[in-house]
Amino acid sequence: MSLTAYDISVKDVTSKIISNIEKVIIGKRDVISLILCSLFCEGHVLLEDVPGVGKTALAKAIAASLGCSYSRVQCTSDLLPSDILGINVYNQKSGEFVFRKGPISNNMVLVDEINRANPKTQSALLECMEEYQITADGTALTLPRPFMIIATQNPIEYDGTYPLPEAQLDRFFLKTSIGYPDEKSEGEMLRRKNAFDIIDSLENVSSLEEVKAVSLKVKEVHLEDSVRDYILAIVRSTRNEPSLVLGASPRASIAIFKASQAKAATEGRNYVTPDDVKSMVNPVLSHRLKTSFSAMKDSSASSVIEKIVSKIKVPV
Repeated sequence: MSLTAYDISVKDVTSKIISNIEKVIIGKRDVISLILCSLFCEGHVLLEDVPGVGKTALAKAIAASLGCSYSRVQCTSDLLPSDILGINVYNQKSGEFVFRKGPISNNMVLVDEINRANPKTQSALLECMEEYQITADGTALTLPRPFMIIATQNPIEYDGTYPLPEAQLDRFFLKTSIGYPDEKSEGEMLRRKNAFDIIDSLENVSSLEEVKAVSLKVKEVHLEDSVRDYILAIVRSTRNEPSLVLGASPRASIAIFKASQAKAATEGRNYVTPDDVKSMVNPVLSHRLKTSFSAMKDSSASSVIEKIVSKIKVPV
């Protein structure tokens, strides 16, 4: 019997997935919840963090918890679009070309160190991130749903990297970071087995069918007109902010709308509050905004967002 949006509780589904992932990733419940919100909204995540904090382990643990297909792409400067999308291969027996799918044709794809891929390869991801399809060697292929890219980049090392263009950044639903663990969590890591050994034995506690049903239920979360206006006021203020040379796009408005619905649903509510919006504004907008050169020394995009939000009247 197939699941429907009415058969499940988004809060319960979220809780059981997070509890399963916490067998591997300790003390990062908020980060896991953010990524699940993106998954439920069919969005993609940019993980910007230093090496060794568990980005790969987190992506693998999410895929294992859902029982979905998973692949990892290690980006380098010589990586070609066909290495990701796939390529036509000549079959000598049949005398015909057969399309061999690339790693992008999975439900969850970890694109590791995405800023090490050259611009041509980076641009190959644009179509699949927005339209959930690829076109390679004249072959059009629809990607499986749900489909999610988790891309990582190192914010410290820039040698041999290619900064992501604004068009690519705008296609990421949200940006977050795992960060270093606190002392208690790190101590627990030392007492446990290797994270990847745990992942290999991790059971799937959800399914793609359940994720699809959750996505439908998230879309039903009510957004009152005053809260909708609150989102618009925040986004439109970024376009008139003197310290920004690039404000938020309409795609960003829609992303805050969806992210706020997901946040409310994962907390067991069927309506969005201004606090839901506030909690999702920075993850959704921080990578989409570009500060001016004069403001760059004193202000980050996150601090500008904080300043904008503080000036806008919160609906009651």
